[in-house]
Amino acid sequence: MVKVLIADDQELIRESLKIILDSKPDIEVTDAVSDGLEVIRSVREKRPDIILLDIRMPRLDGVSCTKIIKEGYPDIKIIILTTFDDDEYVFNALKYGASGYLLKGISMDSLVEAINTVYQGQAMINPDIASKVLKFFSKLAVNNETIHVPVENIKMITKNEWTIIKEVSKGKSNKEIAKDLSFSEGTVRNYLSNILDKLELRDRTQLAIWAISRGEL
Repeated sequence: MVKVLIADDQELIRESLKIILDSKPDIEVTDAVSDGLEVIRSVREKRPDIILLDIRMPRLDGVSCTKIIKEGYPDIKIIILTTFDDDEYVFNALKYGASGYLLKGISMDSLVEAINTVYQGQAMINPDIASKVLKFFSKLAVNNETIHVPVENIKMITKNEWTIIKEVSKGKSNKEIAKDLSFSEGTVRNYLSNILDKLELRDRTQLAIWAISRGEL
């Protein structure tokens, strides 16, 4: 069972998501809350696997929640939900460790797919903003908001792993990478897991920022 916490200040959206997700046999909704402070409380009490997190909420917004949660509970995955084109909010949430960003207009089937994808350790970015995410990573690199990786760790990366890193730095999903390189998605996931372990990085967002900051790909 994937344990999901729903956080949205609009009651209709919050309750609709709860009803739909509770009907799925492999998903358990642990809570449905309306503001950022309730998110933190619920995380401490119920330890969900995934949080569906509205970017704009009272008392504590989605960016601040993401930062606090990922610092205290790095294994919890966060999917940002929004109706806005709030680039700065969304990108900062990704920088602090959110695993995905989806528009609230997404179909329920796609949302369930996103939950399962993120639960398996992958990122889920709305295709409409993939290019914006890449530009944001580039901006972070230019501003020296870089990730430090020891030289000895970098030397452990194989030729195939460098190829995967290059594709991740372009903002591509595992599915796209698998198609382009004629790998299975499982192979790409394994490569990515090994890369993150070797470089001691948290997730593909950190990996992309680090790769772009090197300026060699």
